[in-house]
Amino acid sequence: MSTVKPAEDLEANPRVKAVFDDIRATRKSDFINNMWLYLAFDPALLERTWAEVKAVMATPSTLDPLVKEMLYIAVSVTNGCSYCVHSHTAAAKAKGMSDAQYAELLAIVSLAGKTNQLATGLQVPVDAVFDADRAKA
Repeated sequence: MSTVKPAEDLEANPRVKAVFDDIRATRKSDFINNMWLYLAFDPALLERTWAEVKAVMATPSTLDPLVKEMLYIAVSVTNGCSYCVHSHTAAAKAKGMSDAQYAELLAIVSLAGKTNQLATGLQVPVDAVFDADRAKA
């Protein structure tokens, strides 16, 4: 269940239409997924969010596009966002993620969650060599 309903004719709003057109052009697809349809209830929020997603996820950078999608999956699993897990898993598969890579990713996410909780529960102090402020150059 959503907390808002998308407007009937979203693309009647020129701000929404411009974002949707940019999403289509950037992704080379006519598909506008629900995240964008529901964010369009607030055109300013839609514009800001798309600009940020485009800058980070769709702009070439030092990280490979598949790595970006896999990182997005890991954070989405950690944050419990089912929608993002599904959409970014589909995107990662479209970018070539194999079942073996997905299984390994989930094993790492699971392990990190466990060891993070253990370190937090034990309040393990950070080693000086891991602390950029205290590590010797």
